[in-house]
Amino acid sequence: MKRIFIWCFLSGWMGISYAQTVTVVDQLTEKPLEGVALISERPRASAVTNAIGQTEISEFANAEKIEVRSLGYKTLVVSYDQIESFNFEIELEQSSLVLDQVVVSATRWRQTSDNVPSRIVSIPPEEIAFHNPQTAADLLGISGMVFIQKSQQGGGSPMIRGFATNRLIYTIDGVRMNTAIFRGGNLQNVINLDPFATENTEVLFGPGSVIYGSDAIGGVMSFQTLTPQFSLTGKPLISGKAITRYSSANDEHTGHLDVHIGWKKWALVTSFSSWDYDHLRQGRFGPDDYIKNIYPRWQDSMDVIITQDDPLLQIPSAYSQINLMQKVRFKPNEKWDLRYGFHYSVTSPYGRYDRHNRFRNGTLRYAEWNYGPQLWMMNNLSLSHREGNAVYDQLNLSLAWQSFEESRIDRSLNSDERNTQTENVEAYSVNLDFTKSKGSKNTLYYGAEFVLNDVTSKGILTDISTGRQQDGPSRYPQSVWISVAAYLNDELRVSDKLTLQAGLRYNRFMLDADFSSNVAYYPFPFTTADIRNGALTGSIGGSYRPSESWVIKAGFGTAFRSPNVDDVGKVFDSEPGSVTVPNPDLEAEYAYNFDLGIAKVFGDAVKIDLTGYYTMLQNALVRRDFQLDGLDSILYDGQMSRVQSIQNAAVATVFGVQTGIEVKLPAGFRLVSDLNYQLGKEELDDGSVSPSRHAAPLFGISGLRYQYDNLMLELNAIYQGKKSYDNLPMEERAKDEIYAKDANGNNYAPSWTTFNLKTSYRLSEKLSISGGLENVTDRRYRPYSSGISGPGRNFILSFKARF
Repeated sequence: MKRIFIWCFLSGWMGISYAQTVTVVDQLTEKPLEGVALISERPRASAVTNAIGQTEISEFANAEKIEVRSLGYKTLVVSYDQIESFNFEIELEQSSLVLDQVVVSATRWRQTSDNVPSRIVSIPPEEIAFHNPQTAADLLGISGMVFIQKSQQGGGSPMIRGFATNRLIYTIDGVRMNTAIFRGGNLQNVINLDPFATENTEVLFGPGSVIYGSDAIGGVMSFQTLTPQFSLTGKPLISGKAITRYSSANDEHTGHLDVHIGWKKWALVTSFSSWDYDHLRQGRFGPDDYIKNIYPRWQDSMDVIITQDDPLLQIPSAYSQINLMQKVRFKPNEKWDLRYGFHYSVTSPYGRYDRHNRFRNGTLRYAEWNYGPQLWMMNNLSLSHREGNAVYDQLNLSLAWQSFEESRIDRSLNSDERNTQTENVEAYSVNLDFTKSKGSKNTLYYGAEFVLNDVTSKGILTDISTGRQQDGPSRYPQSVWISVAAYLNDELRVSDKLTLQAGLRYNRFMLDADFSSNVAYYPFPFTTADIRNGALTGSIGGSYRPSESWVIKAGFGTAFRSPNVDDVGKVFDSEPGSVTVPNPDLEAEYAYNFDLGIAKVFGDAVKIDLTGYYTMLQNALVRRDFQLDGLDSILYDGQMSRVQSIQNAAVATVFGVQTGIEVKLPAGFRLVSDLNYQLGKEELDDGSVSPSRHAAPLFGISGLRYQYDNLMLELNAIYQGKKSYDNLPMEERAKDEIYAKDANGNNYAPSWTTFNLKTSYRLSEKLSISGGLENVTDRRYRPYSSGISGPGRNFILSFKARF
């Protein structure tokens, strides 16, 4: 009887329904198009074409309206019957001037952007391949809408609408990457991601807490990695690509390989990437303040100051990295889709260049200040089900386990004591998301989330002359951070022209921290801390499309950030002469945001989009002077330092404008420009106001592109406006190691522009070459708030082979 039951269950599970395949091709070249999205509301279904431009569309049967969308092509709206009359082959017409696209970051589900009130920018794989970004941080930068700060070559901290780090969200295949030790300073975790293994990248601007919870104040960065593809014929589908790349500014040697194997019900994708970067060379022409022509070396049992042969090399900045990804997908029938993903990334140790630029008593402050190997591993299991019952049309269950390791290693010049602090975070998450159509005009998106972060931190003091080790102060307390939430988002299509959205989320967060391991080193008046609190956030907005050529969007939303372990329990030197210590008495900060955006296409020749926004952050978690057991200064790292802590002590505001223009010119030319301006203000202790640290100066990118047949060329300019001393945040003004000096000897961030030439050429169906000359004028420049200069004149050459 048991065997009969199992056989019946497997028969139902493995049942095969009628399958119908459609092929999507370029109307002009007739080449198959990969990554084209097909979306239907009734029945609710979505599909994406594989490497040979095919996808299975049985679930679209009888649909009267199927939207066929791909970046760079006009959206086509057809019925299933029409596709059948086309003999199941769809031709798309090229056009870069489109107002909508397929996105997933707004609700975790595939939908069209013209139904979303928020501004969303997509970076397709074609753009990634053309621009050749070295890291995932550089990938975000090519959008022209995200400002990237770097403290070292092995880094990249995005700034969006005046917010950064733990006020932004990173997701990978829908899984939250933010951990309980994401700090308010600058982060480099985004480099864990592999640009070569990225299928699509989206940036949602503004609050996203209804869907993503804590930290989603300034925006959401959503990375979708390569998806295993099924065979739609009787033969296995085998495809992939191999890439090699060289860059001259840092002697980059990079290699990548990914392989897809697909059968009817099973599919696999394997991806491997390796990067090796030497010390980064900066440009010849620019501020001399950015040049440091010495570095320390441990030699003959002592620290020796070495004078560089090439003063433009930024030593130490070299590092290497490897990434591995393995995905498995099983789809027994139209209703069920099971996916497993394994991700692994590890870097070599690398120097934090800005700390190596600090001086004390006329010489270098540090002999060592390095990050140890940065490790990230993720196991992700997701299950999707399409049913169309009373509770849901589609269900997605995602289980994830992530493991993070990072460390900091520092030693003062001529000191035998090396301090090593190592942090490990085990992050567990469960996401259960549903979508349900209520009639033809109303769609509900709802779900629940559970997140747990287990943080361990350890400090080791090493006498480098004897090798003797002993326990030292840890950076964080041993901690557990938990978030539990439920959300509901409602999309109402009032008419073909107007769509409204509204959502609510309740989040409960808990933190338990044990400081007992650090009491021996610091005079803490407490040994434990716990936080139990909740946050209710919401959003409402609409998208109005008077005609096919323009769209108006408006939205109001709230967002929050709960205190994490970094806020409550960190001990570190934030700036020379100051030390930040734990504060267990913290509450969540709240943001209130309003957006208004307009986009218009003029005569299939010009597209203009403009978005204005205003954000107010209340109860802001900021660093302020503090007393520790009655002391306003303590001895830290051999120096009497002013005591500070993170406190709910300020109101901050940011307003700004994001604008873009695209002009289709004759003979295959196209002009594209994106510009961003934001102004942030933060309240200080005495009631005065300071510019916000993460509100970048004016920045953008403008380019002229030419495309003909298999050739693509682009000349672009990337630029940043000036930040004078008076416009620098108060906490930034004393950082001599970062900024240039003005005529009065004060720190400031100069304006700069780099000119860059990019090109790609498809030699055949399988082989292509790309490259470029970046920073043609060899400009010495440093992005605002960065501790390392950008690359000087840089020659790039890359080969890609597809199979």
